[in-house]
Amino acid sequence: MKPMKKLTALGLSACAGPGGASSHSAPRQDFTSVPPGAGSTQEGAPAQAMRYRSMWFSYLEWPMLDTSSAEAFTASVDTVLDHCVSLGLNCITVQVRPFADATYESGLFPWSHVVTGTQGQAPGFDPLEIFIARAHEKGLAFEAWVNPYRVRLNETRPPNVAENSLENTHPEWVKQAAGGAYLEPSNPDVQAYICKGVEEIVKNYAVDGIQFDDYFYPFNVNSTDVTLDQAAYQQSGSTLSIGAWRTQNINSLVSSVYKMIKETKPNVVFGISPQGNITNDLNAGADVYTWCSQPGYIDYICPQIYWTYDHPTAPFETLAKKWKSLVTADNVKMYIGLALYKAGTDSNGWEKADNIIAQQIQTTRSLDCDGFMLYSWAYLDNPQTAKEMANVKKLLNG
Repeated sequence: MKPMKKLTALGLSACAGPGGASSHSAPRQDFTSVPPGAGSTQEGAPAQAMRYRSMWFSYLEWPMLDTSSAEAFTASVDTVLDHCVSLGLNCITVQVRPFADATYESGLFPWSHVVTGTQGQAPGFDPLEIFIARAHEKGLAFEAWVNPYRVRLNETRPPNVAENSLENTHPEWVKQAAGGAYLEPSNPDVQAYICKGVEEIVKNYAVDGIQFDDYFYPFNVNSTDVTLDQAAYQQSGSTLSIGAWRTQNINSLVSSVYKMIKETKPNVVFGISPQGNITNDLNAGADVYTWCSQPGYIDYICPQIYWTYDHPTAPFETLAKKWKSLVTADNVKMYIGLALYKAGTDSNGWEKADNIIAQQIQTTRSLDCDGFMLYSWAYLDNPQTAKEMANVKKLLNG
């Protein structure tokens, strides 16, 4: 097995605490222009433009990989990536920090249980380094998907907590909410630590992008019944409502991460994939209106619009148009997350056709969106989605 590589020392200046939006946009390449055969945006200018086409690979799919050795892991990763290439994708977005842990060698977070089965247990090689290298070899860009705040989803995810979990090393940072445990967004030390965690990835790995998902506050930010951060709110002296104050905490982290990335490796992009329901996003403190309309927060937005065209309350095309109208900031791209996992099911309109995903991809094009993402890899080669995938392949490779 290959010896573990030495981690780059992390400076504190870029992530010293909460800050405002960057006052300028650093020069960067257009990440939507990912040419076939050139996965890494850090290795030269793209020769041919192609709309962004990515696949999510979640923590639920990590156990499908063979982590018994570096060689076995490489072989299983090659299978994952070959399926993406055969579909005509040009990027893979891999969850690398699901529970304040890491699927890579980290000086800040314990090894994730999704790698070895036990949080804190090292596999003896660096899975992320292999994943990125193989993706680039096959012409795919690689995004690292981070859940910024979640420590535990519930009592079984993760099934155990490592000794060096933040729940043990910094219990004052962790709050219990919604049956799980989450880092407290208002704490400046928490914000700086999350930012340093992203910096660690950006400095030590040849990632093409960082993505945050849709987990922010695990409760309605406007609720005055939730008291876990009431003391911090009162001590802040803020004149904002508690909902606006909580939202400001999220914005502070987002802008700090964006600024750090642009100062560290300007060609690495930073995007967020919020829920498709805008009201739910705002209630979670995800200020999508600001992110999409002001510079200094994100390079792209990718709402998860996981419904069919005729859904009674969330019709796909109506929502897609609404989201497209929000994106007014220069250089902010608009992608749409598509629910491949729902294809072939027998409810909520998905049973009415076997070409819904292909139609939705066509809609992203007609609306002049910059690309799409599919959730998730486990449904790419799956009997449930076989008919849908045949139509998607025909569209993308035809």
